[in-house]
Formats: sequence, structure tokens, C-alpha cells
Amino acid sequence: MRFEKKSKMNQIEKILENDTDGMPVYEYIVNNVDNCSEDLPALIEKLKKVDRSGQFLSSTARFLNAVDSDAFAPFLPSLIEGAIEKDRERRYIGSLLQAIWGKDYMERASELRLSDDNFRRIYKRIYPAEGTEFHHNI
Repeated sequence: MRFEKKSKMNQIEKILENDTDGMPVYEYIVNNVDNCSEDLPALIEKLKKVDRSGQFLSSTARFLNAVDSDAFAPFLPSLIEGAIEKDRERRYIGSLLQAIWGKDYMERASELRLSDDNFRRIYKRIYPAEGTEFHHNI
């Protein structure tokens, strides 16, 4: 058991050292989703550092939410925040609206904009004309 843990740590360290765009970390999470929860904070931090476009941050958030939204809920805000910061061209964050907040997110948009800061930030970028009518006091 101790050897397995050491081997796993070596594998993760190699991924963290050699990743320059986020794809290896994303693939590691997908391939090891059943046993990488304790490593997710470090993996997410690496994604935030190397994912320049927000593609892999968004994909990881969608993936983890689809696999088990309750179990991975603590990790989703950090992934989503990172995706929002990186995806200036709005190529990936729009897909988070339905994937994270459900198919009916448009019907609940008014409520979600008031209750969820990440939803509000994405919604404002994707629907700028509608997002300006709500003000948030931060």
C-alpha cells in the first residue's frame, strides 16, 4: 500500500512538472476520478497556472459535476473561478451554464444571478445586455 501511494505521488509529480497547457492534468483527473479526490486541490492549482484559455478548467468542472456533483461540489467553485478568469474570449465558460446549473438555468437566471456569484459573472459575460440590469454589491 505504501509503495502504491509513493508511485501515485511520483506519477502526479511528473504530470505537474511537465504540464504546460492543462491537458495532462485534465487527462489524469479523468482517468483517475475514482481515487484522486485528495489530490484535486494541487491538480486544480496546476490547471489554474497553466491553462491559458480556461478550456481545461471548464472541462474539468463539467466532468466532475457530471460524475458526482455532490462529491465534487467543494472543488467546482475554484475551477469555475479559474475558467472565468482565463476565458476572456468566452469560448468555454458558456458551456458551464447548462452543465453546472442545469437545462433550466435560463428560467432561473434572475434567481441564480442573485444567489451565485460565479453564475452571475458568467451570465454577464455571455449575455451582457441582460447582465447589466442586476447589480452585485461586492
